[in-house]
Amino acid sequence: MPSLQIRDLPQELYQHLALRAEREHRSLAQQALVDLHQTYRSNTPAHRRQVVAAIRADLADAAETSEDARERNAHTVATPEQLVRADRDR
Repeated sequence: MPSLQIRDLPQELYQHLALRAEREHRSLAQQALVDLHQTYRSNTPAHRRQVVAAIRADLADAAETSEDARERNAHTVATPEQLVRADRDR
């Protein structure tokens, strides 16, 4: 099995890795492998498509919600044009 040695690892990165390894009851090497595997898996085209689909769904929900709110408040909230006109007429 191939191995990897990392030299001059920044202290902050080492501490972060060590903290996660301790929390998960793993060695540093085991935690590094888990992190590398998760990064590789999350970088596949299928995963990226899932992320994009989730973002699009969230944006569509937000747009529907804002349109519904706009329709409900249309009679009570002045448009920007109305506010500017009222200010000019003062």
